[in-house]
Order: sequence, then C-alpha cells, then structure tokens
Amino acid sequence: MAEISDRISFVDHPSKTTIVILPKKQPWVIALMGAWLGMWITIGVVTWWALFAMKVNQQEQIILWVFLTFWAYYAIRVGRSFLWLLWGQEMLKIDEIGLHIKRSIRTYGKSVPYYFENIKDLAYDVPEEKSFQTVWESSPWVRGGERFIFDYYGKMIKFGKKLTKREAQLLSQVLEKRMRKYSKK
Repeated sequence: MAEISDRISFVDHPSKTTIVILPKKQPWVIALMGAWLGMWITIGVVTWWALFAMKVNQQEQIILWVFLTFWAYYAIRVGRSFLWLLWGQEMLKIDEIGLHIKRSIRTYGKSVPYYFENIKDLAYDVPEEKSFQTVWESSPWVRGGERFIFDYYGKMIKFGKKLTKREAQLLSQVLEKRMRKYSKK
C-alpha cells in the first residue's frame, strides 16, 4: 500500500488499482458536531413530546409542525455529515473496465462503474485558498467540495471531497497513469 497523503492511499493489484480517500479527521470537530447533534435530537424529541402530550391550540400545533419539519431537515443533514466524518470514505477502483466510484459509510454504499471510452475531460479544480468557496467547504457541516470532475454522457461526475491542491495533483498523476495502463488492455 502506498500513501499519497495521510488521507489518500492506493494499492496496485495485478488486474486493478484501488484508491481510498478518507475525510479529514479532526477529533475536536467530531466531538463538537456530535454534541450539537445530540442537543438537536433532544430538542426534537421534546418538541415531539410537547406536540402530543400538552394541550396546544391549532396555531401552536402549526408552529410546532413547521418547526419539526425544519428540525428533521437539519437532523438528517447534520447526521449524515457526522456519520461521514466518523466512518465515510470514497473508494476508487481502476480496472480494465473503467473507473468505479463508491462513496460509503462503513460498508454501506454502492459502487458505480464509469467506462473509459465514455469518460471525457477528467480534471481537478481546487478553489483559491482565500475564496468564499474554500471557507464554505471547510465547514464540517458541508460534505461536498469534490475536486475531480469528468463528463460522462453529458452528466458531470464529481469525486475527491475536500482535497488540497497538493493531494489533487498527486492523485491526478496516479489516476492518469493507471487509467492509461488499464484502458490499453
């Protein structure tokens, strides 16, 4: 196993290459996000209890239902981001068929194959360090920030969450070399 950085590693097998990209592990961020999520779930449970256990008029019920809708949206969004920080990974496999991309939390996730002959314009784009996009994507709440992109039947496919410029450059070299190697077989 070779490492590109502390987050990216790859293994060359006789008939394929596998690459694993992990999210950035910051224990204090995970702890704060877990505490926020715990408090948010507590607020939702108490609100749900109040909706059914307390005598509230129709206007108060509407307010509680609107709040619970808002609450559920953020509980799901932050919960998914929290699980991604804990156990998420992007797995790439390059073989004679093409590039397979799997985004998974633990083992849950589906690998999607992209055939070499249909991959067009594989490139990476890392925003400038002091841009608004960089600040936005550095937030632990945001799971996006894919750096690599390619055209596949007119659809833009993205991968490589929150990679630095150096990581993207090194991963690009590995991808291009392995894709040339396996596409010629």
